[in-house]
Amino acid sequence: MPLASVYPLVSTRALAKPFTYEVPETVGKGAVVSVRLGRSSTRGVVADVGVDAPMGIEPAPVGRLLDEIPATLVDLALWVADYYGSTPARALELVAPVRRTPRGERPSPAAREALGGEAEPEELTPDQEAAVERIVAALDEGVGEHVLLAGPTGSGKTEVYLQACAAALERGLGTIVLVPEIALAPQTVGRFRRRFGDRVAILHSSLGDAERRDERDRIASGEARIVVGARSAVFAPMRGVGLIVVDEEHDTAYKQESDPRYDARTVAAKRAALEGAVAVYGSATPRPESWARLARLPLGARIGAPLPSVKLVDLRREAGYPLSAPLLEALGRVADGRGRAILLLNRRGVAPAIHCRACGVSRRCSNCDVALTLHTDERLHCHHCGYVEDVPRRCPECGSVELARIGAGTQKLETELAKRIPELERFRLDADVSRRPGAVHDVLSRFRAAEAAVLVGTQMVAKGHHIPGVALAAVVDADTGLSLPDFRAEERTFQLVTQLAGRSGRDAPGRVLVQTFQPDATPLRHAQNHDVPGFLAGELERREALGYPPYRHLVAILVSGPAPDAPLAALRELRARLEGAGAEGNLLGPAPVLRLRGRYRAQLVAKTTQPRSVARHASTLLAAAARTMRRDGLTAVVDVDPQSL
Repeated sequence: MPLASVYPLVSTRALAKPFTYEVPETVGKGAVVSVRLGRSSTRGVVADVGVDAPMGIEPAPVGRLLDEIPATLVDLALWVADYYGSTPARALELVAPVRRTPRGERPSPAAREALGGEAEPEELTPDQEAAVERIVAALDEGVGEHVLLAGPTGSGKTEVYLQACAAALERGLGTIVLVPEIALAPQTVGRFRRRFGDRVAILHSSLGDAERRDERDRIASGEARIVVGARSAVFAPMRGVGLIVVDEEHDTAYKQESDPRYDARTVAAKRAALEGAVAVYGSATPRPESWARLARLPLGARIGAPLPSVKLVDLRREAGYPLSAPLLEALGRVADGRGRAILLLNRRGVAPAIHCRACGVSRRCSNCDVALTLHTDERLHCHHCGYVEDVPRRCPECGSVELARIGAGTQKLETELAKRIPELERFRLDADVSRRPGAVHDVLSRFRAAEAAVLVGTQMVAKGHHIPGVALAAVVDADTGLSLPDFRAEERTFQLVTQLAGRSGRDAPGRVLVQTFQPDATPLRHAQNHDVPGFLAGELERREALGYPPYRHLVAILVSGPAPDAPLAALRELRARLEGAGAEGNLLGPAPVLRLRGRYRAQLVAKTTQPRSVARHASTLLAAAARTMRRDGLTAVVDVDPQSL
């Protein structure tokens, strides 16, 4: 019998290597089989067939065949494990999840979740035609090209995706369409289903196990040649992929925050290279990395209506936060015209802090170094660990009754709107609402159907929703992100304001108001003028001088533990060993970061041109120290290309 290299799907780093087994002639690369490992049985993925047995080893036969995945996905998963410093087993589980036994037939969830789609336009704009021609030419070349489709909201990026998808289908090739949030999947599914019918499947984490299995079966069998989903859909078991679309490519939600900490945008590029496919990255506010590295397909202007005017409201000269006089006046016009408005406030709850006027102390979480947030249940919540406590009548520190509610969140904004403009029907979309299954679809559907309505929400209301009749979009507090100690703070503020501005005036004249205490801030000035190239040019110049992406990669190593000094000590030793091993790049830190969930944390950051090498060195050193770290209650995370520091 032929011999095969098989990776057992076990998380232990000591077993993070292939083992040799005998396989039947019919078993090939990508087979998921049952294997014996010591005294237990587990699943394994065949990575290669026709190998030689190691000296002194007599291979055992594999058990039964459990599933099969495309061979390309095996290569992709092993690359993910290597690049992101994970284990082969953890990465292979992304492409070969446990397959449940089918129990009857069900309709595809794509039909249930789809919102309405638009009809095909009679003709494309010249920019759209040029973009489609460029993508189709790359499809025919089959060499794995990557391009950036850049244009303002409403400039027709989705129609380019649809036309490119049709061209891929004509050539017998499949398409994967990634969206950053599950909330955006129904809108995208609806557009593709209107054009391509039941050939569309949907994949995301909110589906039940049976629905995910059924959709994967439709994809693997070739019944569904178009897949729409969030970041994990990049691992869809599709054969013959010709096109991968990454919509809203600037969005940080494409980064997975648990092991393996992959970035779906980077993985999409690797899969396209392996498949000889075209990867199309689309955004009205591209990342500086994409702007600098990718060939650009520009879409010049919004179709059908001009971009709305953007007015900065200087809160230093306005009273009435969170609803200034200019914002109230604009909302009154919306109510009179029976229109719709979207208000963005990137904080949940009623108030982001409870502050004692006497001693100056804010109520903070006992497990995390963050302020507790007041919600409408009149309780204080921690948004990191879930800790909840009642609002104290007196300050626990000094006994004063002078407790002030500082700032505002989405729940407070909703309450203020009810008081000031009751004629507007109110809808809210934030993490508190969206955790309920089907809530996002329900809220957006009801808002679309309402007249004289306002949608209040966190950043998810700025993400790609095409809702007709939005006459006003407003950022209630544009300064929330500017004060964050992160080199991407200005980029994200610019993206958030510009993206929200794009929700207004797509089918009628619109207005945008941005409330800020910093009207001269660089990202706000560029956003006011819809100046994407100008902002990116300045941002790239700054990053080159500082050695940040795209000019160098970042690798963050985070250690947490029950005592404050141990994480710092562990990272100091790790830094010394990395320097001794000649790891390429500049090492910054270690430095303490916020305590979360009762654990003290510290971070070491590398700026490097060789992220895979640094991650591999760090992972090897941490694995060697695993026993000592477990004894001290320490855990470590290696994060390549982190999206926040």
